[in-house]
Amino acid sequence: MRNDATVIGLIAFAHGMSHFYQLLLAPLFPFVKDELGVSYAALGFLVALFYSLSGLLQPLAGFVVDRYGARAVLLGGIAFFIAGITMQGFASSYAMLALGAALGGIGNSVFHPADFAILNARISPSRLGYAFSAHGVVGYVGYAVAPLFSVSIGAAYGWQAALLSGAALGVGLLALLLLNLKHLEIQTRKSASIRSDAKVLFTAPVVLCFAYFTVFAAGLTGLQSFGVSAMVEQFRMAATAASSALTAYLVSAALGILAGGFVAARTTRHDYVAAAGMGVSALAILAVATYAVPAGGVAVALALAGFASGIVAPSRDLIVRASTPPGAAGRVFGFVYSGLDVGAFATPVFYGWMLDRHLPHAVFYAVAAFTFAAMLTVMLVRVTNTFSVQHPQ
Repeated sequence: MRNDATVIGLIAFAHGMSHFYQLLLAPLFPFVKDELGVSYAALGFLVALFYSLSGLLQPLAGFVVDRYGARAVLLGGIAFFIAGITMQGFASSYAMLALGAALGGIGNSVFHPADFAILNARISPSRLGYAFSAHGVVGYVGYAVAPLFSVSIGAAYGWQAALLSGAALGVGLLALLLLNLKHLEIQTRKSASIRSDAKVLFTAPVVLCFAYFTVFAAGLTGLQSFGVSAMVEQFRMAATAASSALTAYLVSAALGILAGGFVAARTTRHDYVAAAGMGVSALAILAVATYAVPAGGVAVALALAGFASGIVAPSRDLIVRASTPPGAAGRVFGFVYSGLDVGAFATPVFYGWMLDRHLPHAVFYAVAAFTFAAMLTVMLVRVTNTFSVQHPQ
């Protein structure tokens, strides 16, 4: 149990830092927009660039993890992240911000395949639900801390100081992992060919898991990257109040993931858990879009949405694991989680376009629609898994 706890702690902390870095820059967009004189659509392109590279490289990272091990891949990704945030911290032009986003996207591509390969290989099966829960919880803690961290430092010392402070935290993470290398080592299993490695990625349950992550991320990106700006325009809220409402969503999501670990450990119908959570989350966000809640109630509605979506996470990861053959955790988790990047890079310019045209409520309508779509996709995964068992090829 001590070994399990150590591995879970190290991997969860690394995952939390990856989420922290994903959301470090976006809350600073109002500061960057004014200083560099760029549009929200242009800033949205930075998010798209980050996630496009992450999405393209994440499946490749999964293959490398399965064939050569997760430890070096994870450490390299963290180094790229640090370099990218540092580049943005010294940025005096849009081009430097774009280069930093590219480096960060490369770094972000390694976390899910490396993390889940290590957890699946080193954690006792009876504790995997709790491991996935801790992994998700700390990830959302990273999301929750990032807006407060960046906005508070950015308001006091400037947006560049906020980014450089974030890069310094990454150096500490890298040092911690280097001191605990033995806990990150896993055995690899090489198959006969790349073709046989790739075949598993095109089964129906795996493709549906990928689709789920894609539409889920399309909604989450709108909320995380443009939710603060949308709330400021739609409800005439102060930026600090809007940032606090987003933080309420993220903190509640972390609490939901914690509760979801216990739920996942006590049920076999993980599809029901995931579908119910997505449905409640979508309705809460729809209430914000339709002005069904006043400005003072936005934080409460987003907290409900966050908690409901958080409960989904451990059950969702167990659904993916149930569709994963032995020795394929890196490439399967790398592939399906690349859906997060596909959804994230496909939509930021769209959200920025809506804000540039003063349609902040449309941002929340889009987030709700994508969340409903995620509910439908996850319900189909069990159907395809059941069909595969009853009608094996």
